[in-house]
Amino acid sequence: MVQLIVGNKGKGKTKHLLDKVNAMIKDVQGNVVYLDKSTKHMFELNNKIRLIDVSDYLITNSDEFIGFISGIISQDHDLQHMYFDSFLKIACTDESHIETVIGKLEKISEKFHVDFVLSISVEESALPESLKDKVIISL
Repeated sequence: MVQLIVGNKGKGKTKHLLDKVNAMIKDVQGNVVYLDKSTKHMFELNNKIRLIDVSDYLITNSDEFIGFISGIISQDHDLQHMYFDSFLKIACTDESHIETVIGKLEKISEKFHVDFVLSISVEESALPESLKDKVIISL
């Protein structure tokens, strides 16, 4: 399953994402990974959540990002949830390719039973119609 938290920059998406991951960690059986463009939010995350600073890994396009996600999943068979803050930046994509990248994440989610929650700096009205049903929070 892929879920989206959307809204313009500065609307509070990261706070909602952090609240969601920290609340969920109490009930999860497996592992949780939080991907961000920096380690700025390290101390706001529960210590059971693995924070990955994507900028350390020299990812330059969305295909490399999908490969990176696949590599993380291949090394952790207990992985249940992944949270992506600043999705457009860490995935090296833009609004015109967002549907394709999220489509690939949906396939990965179905195959490996990993749920994704993405924070995206896009207004809900600007999303392709096929993604609007994935929105859980619109700011």
